[in-house]
Amino acid sequence: MFLVVFLYIAFIAFIVFSLKKAAEFAKMPMHGRWELYPVPKEKGKGHYGGSYYEEVKWYEKKRETSLGAEIIDMMKEILFIKKLFDNQRPLWWLSYAMHLGIYLIIGWLVLLFIAFFISHPVFNVLITLCGAAGIILVMVGSGGLLIKRLVQEELKIYTTGQEYFNLAFLFVVAASGFLNWIIFDPALSYGHQLMKSLLTLTPFSAGPLLTVHLLLAGLVIIYIPLTKMSHYVGKFFTFHKVFWDNEPYLPGNEISVKVKEGMNYKPRGKWAALHYPGNQHEEK
Repeated sequence: MFLVVFLYIAFIAFIVFSLKKAAEFAKMPMHGRWELYPVPKEKGKGHYGGSYYEEVKWYEKKRETSLGAEIIDMMKEILFIKKLFDNQRPLWWLSYAMHLGIYLIIGWLVLLFIAFFISHPVFNVLITLCGAAGIILVMVGSGGLLIKRLVQEELKIYTTGQEYFNLAFLFVVAASGFLNWIIFDPALSYGHQLMKSLLTLTPFSAGPLLTVHLLLAGLVIIYIPLTKMSHYVGKFFTFHKVFWDNEPYLPGNEISVKVKEGMNYKPRGKWAALHYPGNQHEEK
């Protein structure tokens, strides 16, 4: 029963910590907006990089935006990591393998949930394929990125210890699942029993290796939203509040209020930079 309770705690912690991070981002002062075009939400203009500024007396007209175009562009980034593909193709292959593996593992859990209520042979095949492919891709992607950061000089110079640890952690979690799969459970049948235990709150029996794998998986689920791997939260704010936020500054509107608030913002921490108040020292 310990594993079932622990995994519930892990899932709840993931949701709570992710929401907490989103709330922290939402409360931050207004960011210095980039206003780099193309902005996909510009209806009829996004594809060539145009904006409402092209219109005569744009400030007197109602803005037309396209939520659909914005969602499509966002999905390209979420599902395919498009910007990395366009700008860092050599790094994209391993990074996408890792992210795709995570998506497949999420899909594996969703299929297991559905299969608990609807029994069909097709689900069993899809569950095995998703689980196996997900484990392999996460292992190859995280392991490959770890090696790349260890040996490639231009990556080594700005890779922190925590980033090495993050990739190693993901690799160990995936590798333990991979070993359990090829040695003890080729059909990944434990997934059905685990989902049943989670949904019925009954004990789940696991061997030593599977127990280690599930404990590590639970720990990484808790750990992810506490680190920079929580960029799944940050990306929303980066795109919508930095890249794509081109709402006009007009007297009395919401943007003007936020700008005034930002001008009065005082940093909460202390910086080491010489220009920071209190850090200036007279030369002797």
